[in-house]
Amino acid sequence: MQLKNQLPNTPSLHKDYLPGSIGRIAELHARYYSELVGFGLPFESKVARELAEFCERYDSERDGLWLVLQDGHIEGSIAIDGSHAEQDGAHLRWFITSDKLRGTGMGSALLASAMAFCQARQYQRAYLWTFEGLDAARHLYEKFGFRLVFQQRGRQWGAEVNEQRFELQT
Repeated sequence: MQLKNQLPNTPSLHKDYLPGSIGRIAELHARYYSELVGFGLPFESKVARELAEFCERYDSERDGLWLVLQDGHIEGSIAIDGSHAEQDGAHLRWFITSDKLRGTGMGSALLASAMAFCQARQYQRAYLWTFEGLDAARHLYEKFGFRLVFQQRGRQWGAEVNEQRFELQT
C-alpha cells in the first residue's frame, strides 16, 4: 500500500496475503538463517509448510499477516496466529526484514502493527519462539514488553541452538 505522497522506493506496510507471499517469506528466512547459523533444507521446508498451513486457515478476524513492500517486492513480514489464542496466547511468527531494511525502523513498525492487532482482539497473551544471538530482534521484543520465560538447547529448526520462548501479557 503506497501512500499518496510517498516516494516510489519508500517501504510501506501491507496487511494480508499477496500472491508470492509464502515463497518470499520462506526465502527471506532461508537465506538469512542459512548464512547466520547454517539452517538448511529442514528449516526452509518447515517455514514454507507451516506458513502455507497458516494461510490456508487464515481468518482475518483472528489472524494477522503484515508485509513490508518496497518497489513492489516483499522485503519483510510478521504474523499473528490467533488460532489457539484463548488457550496458549497469540503466536507471533515469521518476523523478518530483508538485509536492506534492517535498521530502518520497519521491524519496529511490523511489531507495532502486530501488537496493536493483539490489543484490538483483546488477546490476553502473546508468545514467540526464537533463539539466542538475535540481539536486534530481542531488543525489539523487550521494547514491546516481551520477556524471556524459557530456554533450552534444541534442534526444532534443523541445527542446534539455544531456543528461547518469549511471552507478553497484554
